Amino acid sequence: MSDRVALGKLSTGVPGLDILLGGGLSEFSFTLIAGAPGSGKTTLAHQIMFALATPERRALFFTVLGEPPLKMLRYQQQFSFFDMDKVGTSIRYVNLADDLRAGDFSGVLERIMQEVEDFVPSLVFVDSFRSVVQTRRSGNEGLWDVQNFIQELGSRMATWQATTFLIGEYSQNDSEAHPIITVADGIVALTHNEYQETVVRKMRVIKMRGQPHMVGSHTMRITDDGIRVYPRQLVTMPDAYLGHDRDPRRVSTGVAGLDGLLHGGLPQGHTVLVTGPTGIGKTVLGVQFLKAGAAAGEHGVAVYFEKHTARLHNATLNDLVEDGKITIMDPVSLSLSIEEFLDELVQNIERTGATRVVIDSLSEIGLYLAPEFSKDLRLSVFRTLSMLAARGITTMVMSGIEDGQPGLQFSIDDLCFLADAVLVMRFAEVDGDLGKFMAVVKVRSSAHSTELRRYRIDTHGIQIDEGMIRYDGVLTGWPKPRPQAQLED
Repeated sequence: MSDRVALGKLSTGVPGLDILLGGGLSEFSFTLIAGAPGSGKTTLAHQIMFALATPERRALFFTVLGEPPLKMLRYQQQFSFFDMDKVGTSIRYVNLADDLRAGDFSGVLERIMQEVEDFVPSLVFVDSFRSVVQTRRSGNEGLWDVQNFIQELGSRMATWQATTFLIGEYSQNDSEAHPIITVADGIVALTHNEYQETVVRKMRVIKMRGQPHMVGSHTMRITDDGIRVYPRQLVTMPDAYLGHDRDPRRVSTGVAGLDGLLHGGLPQGHTVLVTGPTGIGKTVLGVQFLKAGAAAGEHGVAVYFEKHTARLHNATLNDLVEDGKITIMDPVSLSLSIEEFLDELVQNIERTGATRVVIDSLSEIGLYLAPEFSKDLRLSVFRTLSMLAARGITTMVMSGIEDGQPGLQFSIDDLCFLADAVLVMRFAEVDGDLGKFMAVVKVRSSAHSTELRRYRIDTHGIQIDEGMIRYDGVLTGWPKPRPQAQLED
């Protein structure tokens, strides 16, 4: 029989934060929220407070020399989490500025405890606690006063079974923060750094006693709904994906001739990388892929980084969107992190039950990612494809490449190694005519045709010519087709 004490967990109400904390916030803990001015400390504290505060679990918010309560309330009301009905009943604000001016820490502590005894809160917030520290006397005596004040406050809050938060403008190496770091059960640090004309906000759980919290810095964003955290999680590949069924169900690409080249279609759960120059028909193929899924009762998600291209010129896609069979992701921010992109993509997949995804195209995705994240495009693509594979999503990813290379080029940044299948689409000059051609380069764990096929694009989409290509003239840009006998060998 175990005599271990189980730590109660409180859900913070901040999307993504509970994952960082290892499942939530420990009840009755003493947590420091640290960060530079404007990093989101007060907003984070209020979001947690309004998520947790109830008539049975009341909250006290002490303000010191920071924003006065009325000014703070004016700005915090702009967030959707703010609930005015809770103010005064479940949440009470107390200004400690006058008590602090007296310069007596014991007086401040007594005022705090007086309010605690009167309101009996389960949650206590002090903002900004650095203002308290800065009023201390100089020298070792002042440092001792602060440390004694912190230890006494933490001890009394634990006695009252209150979960306490201290908000302050501290850095990890700030010498004034040492007494707090020693006493605090948890430390959450917020930063906002400028990187090549973009600002990236980060959150880091430095310390959280008794919990296996996630380490490292994680992207966060402040929206109308408050703070949202995007944990950097490694997507593990499922056994089914790693093993690849010997005879998986085939998924139609929407192009009959291409399904034939794939020996019945694309294996379900595979990712096919479609590469080719501009104007070759990659977007058209993606729309046909989604249309075929809709006809089979499958929902699809289309991510377009080339602004509005598909919807402006494709009535079929617009009809599918209006019928609720296709969901469009059309990023508007030019400073995305890969975590934000994946979070939105996962939400759309889970909300709609989508089994098909088209990403068009990788050539533009770097324009939308913040420079900090776009510098390693291959890693961002790997995380995206791993997430999709883990959910068994059949995916078509477009990638633009320059035509007219001296040799065959399958993708940029060696992205073709990350995909299960590769389809190359190219222009070639044949007897004075500019034709379009495609070939299946690889399909992992599956047989496929190696034939080079010519195709055309009409009002019905891509139409692939029947039969193998034979030319007496010169086929520029591709290796000369081999005779039929050599192909059969």
